[in-house]
Amino acid sequence: MTTTGRTTTTTGRTTTAVGPATARTVTAPARTPPSSVHRASSARSPREEQRRLETLTAYREAARAPRHEADAARRRLVARVVEQHLDVADAVARRYASAGDEWADIRQVACLGLVKAALRFDHDKGDDFVAFAGPTVSGEVKRHLRDATWAVRPPRRLQELSVAIAAVRDPLTHRLGHDPSAAEIALRLGEPVAEVRLALQARLDRTATSLDLPISTAEDTSLGETLACADEHEAVEARCELGRALAQLGERDRLIVALRFGDELSQAEIGAVLGVTQMQVSRLLTKVLGRLRRMLADDGAEAGGPASVGAAGAAGAEGAAGAAVEVAARAS
Repeated sequence: MTTTGRTTTTTGRTTTAVGPATARTVTAPARTPPSSVHRASSARSPREEQRRLETLTAYREAARAPRHEADAARRRLVARVVEQHLDVADAVARRYASAGDEWADIRQVACLGLVKAALRFDHDKGDDFVAFAGPTVSGEVKRHLRDATWAVRPPRRLQELSVAIAAVRDPLTHRLGHDPSAAEIALRLGEPVAEVRLALQARLDRTATSLDLPISTAEDTSLGETLACADEHEAVEARCELGRALAQLGERDRLIVALRFGDELSQAEIGAVLGVTQMQVSRLLTKVLGRLRRMLADDGAEAGGPASVGAAGAAGAEGAAGAAVEVAARAS
């Protein structure tokens, strides 16, 4: 290519520019083809980088195994990867150990999450197993704390916020030198103070108190012995009202009530039975319970009975539905 007073010649990677008075040669730096195998992060130690490369190589070798040996190679791979990365599970378990559950239980769940991560990791889509396993293990532990450790289950947002509060409480206490207030926890988590207070209150119901617990060290009277007996007549009346209300529901709505309060299935399990998602089951259940409350309230108003009957029936739509499970099962 020739221009007035200047000639530029390009050959391969070398560019020679010739002007009226000077001539200079500029050599462009060679571009190295990207390779995930040789890409090291400055945040990793040499040992961590070596483990990353060994894990990536192991996945690639297992993928090249003959078809008749693929299953055995995959099992050996998962066992090897899990054994080499147990420190990841331990680190996550320590982060959530202050959530109130036993350390052994949390670590067991974390190890289960590590196994799932080893099974799901795709070396064609990522080159760092630890970066993939960390969120997978954390999600498994959070799910366990949310679904299996609450005696009374508040809304999910409060459960998750309660776990987050437990994770930051000890570091905040160490840094501030005192037990952090709700406002200080909210500032640390970036959450509204009102939500933090609700989560702290909900956490008090996480563990149920045994009815056999003595009310004091001075006497043998248990907590259960101090509780008044329920009024059987109110319970029977609530069951009758609930039975009539259930009979007015559609077949699918009655089935949802029976599965939720009769068989005590989770929303995810109900979704598997109905062929819908857990979120859809949650919405359907909210809709059904709302309709039951309205029907029970209307029946109480028309009967002119005491307000307690309507209140008991409304509570029965969600809590006493379990007590009236026989009616629900027959209605479905």
